[in-house]
Amino acid sequence: MPVSRLALLLAAGLTFSAARGERVTISLLATTDLHGNIYPFDYYTGKPAHRGLAKIATLIHEVRSQNPNTVLIDCGDTIQGTPLEYVYQTFVATGHFPLNLAPSREPLAGDPMMLAMNRLRYDAMVVGNHEFNYGLANLAKARAAARFPWIAANIQPSADSSQKPFEPYVVKNVAGVKIAIIGLTTPAVPNWEKPENFAAYRFLPAVPVAREWVARLRSEQHPDLIIVAAHSGLGRDLASGAVQNPGEDVIYDVATQVPGIDAIVFGHSHQQLAGRRIGNVLVVQPKNWGASLAKLDFVLDRSEGGPATVVSKESCLEAVSEHTAADPEILKLARPYHEIAERYLNTPVAHCSRRLEGTLGRVQDTALADTIQRAQLYYAKADVSFTALFNPRLIIPPGEVTVRQIAGLYVYDNQLYAIEGNGRMVKDALENAARYFLSCRGAECLAARLLNPRVMGFNFDMAEGVEYEIDLTRPQGDRISNLRWRGKPLEAGQKLRIAVNNYRAAGSAGYSMFARAPIVWRSTEDIRDLLIRYYTERGELPSEPDGNWRVIPPEALQALERQAMEDAKRAHLF
Repeated sequence: MPVSRLALLLAAGLTFSAARGERVTISLLATTDLHGNIYPFDYYTGKPAHRGLAKIATLIHEVRSQNPNTVLIDCGDTIQGTPLEYVYQTFVATGHFPLNLAPSREPLAGDPMMLAMNRLRYDAMVVGNHEFNYGLANLAKARAAARFPWIAANIQPSADSSQKPFEPYVVKNVAGVKIAIIGLTTPAVPNWEKPENFAAYRFLPAVPVAREWVARLRSEQHPDLIIVAAHSGLGRDLASGAVQNPGEDVIYDVATQVPGIDAIVFGHSHQQLAGRRIGNVLVVQPKNWGASLAKLDFVLDRSEGGPATVVSKESCLEAVSEHTAADPEILKLARPYHEIAERYLNTPVAHCSRRLEGTLGRVQDTALADTIQRAQLYYAKADVSFTALFNPRLIIPPGEVTVRQIAGLYVYDNQLYAIEGNGRMVKDALENAARYFLSCRGAECLAARLLNPRVMGFNFDMAEGVEYEIDLTRPQGDRISNLRWRGKPLEAGQKLRIAVNNYRAAGSAGYSMFARAPIVWRSTEDIRDLLIRYYTERGELPSEPDGNWRVIPPEALQALERQAMEDAKRAHLF
């Protein structure tokens, strides 16, 4: 074949190849439920921790160095959680720092999470339910500091509201690929928040909103990829098919009922999912608090003048470890916020006469739980109080007690409510809490693992003001026995004033019996602040539990104690 003809054929082949286009990989990176975690530090123990945005930053830099075709998003619950954010948000709301701390030695330039995320060039952030915790003024100030959109297609301003609407989606063009990212927020926000913190907005059902925006984007923008970024849990146990938290966790419904979605990355439930296919939808959840970074890789064939075609999609979670370096620029940016948070946490509050620890605090009555219950009963003027032990890792040594230990005891920015209830409501709530345990019979109790893996420990509420037993030889729903109030059996119709936090009052985690009750009082302070005030005034924490509840039979309690100790050791608590 003449050389000239071969050259022509080769040239034609190259032209044909170019016309067919090229293959490109797009990496979507995602964080969720950061909750103010910037430093790799546990503020409640005062020790280093393998988490936080400063370490996540290093993972982000590594992925970008390998593939510049990246998009970076966050799935919400960002500006609330750690004391680092709490002291700043208190300053924004009141004009001064908690406990009247002196101003920071360095000026605070804005919300610390927004500053860090700006530095890392986030492309979008989904609105989480906890963004509303400090009120709309705080939300607006944080949002104004962000150099990226806050997205939520199913949150709209009320008809008479002057609030700025959230963007429903963001479109990014990366390496010639058009990517549309739709934001969704759990529609259950009004169930948990004080009305003044959310009433300027309407929260719409997620599925029809997602269906509308997918269709509009497909017809108007013609994206190559449609991603849903959501602050809402999965809503379905993928192993058993059981529905979980309907109305709150909607991801499974969106994946199965909304055609045209390529992938969903989500948060809210503080669990993790490296990647599963629900139909053709890739579904991923990174771990909360900056413990892992989600990485979704999409390989597309891109043709000139035409749409790109998805060839493959896969995902993984890049976990933070002790070997992950923290980005010094992010640490420097957050340092003034970190330092004032530490000053706040080191403020003395009270005294403790003996060592208190939470390792067994979800299987037996403890002085730590009673520490919360006493304050709740007092401020709510309640007959009965409900609380979970939110931090079983907490240890308070004998001696001086600081804000750090109190903050570690109650790690959430919840408000205290008093509701009108009755004996039936208390019984039903305790039966719901008892789902945390599994049933057993006779000798099998001693060797069994009796903690129910499908019920999160922070949803196991204990009651104070009544006495009761949890009998694990009885079936679920009929385990509460010897329920007594003021020395007598508690009658179903007995009227009671009940202290609960705002999430329980809304019926979260199966406590629907509380959602029907009239709310007769709300605290203006967080429960944590009430605890600080209560024990500052009294000077001493409880040293012994009052033993008002217990698990029976004894063999079941022994098995639970053993399992709790084993789980604590696996978590490196000892």
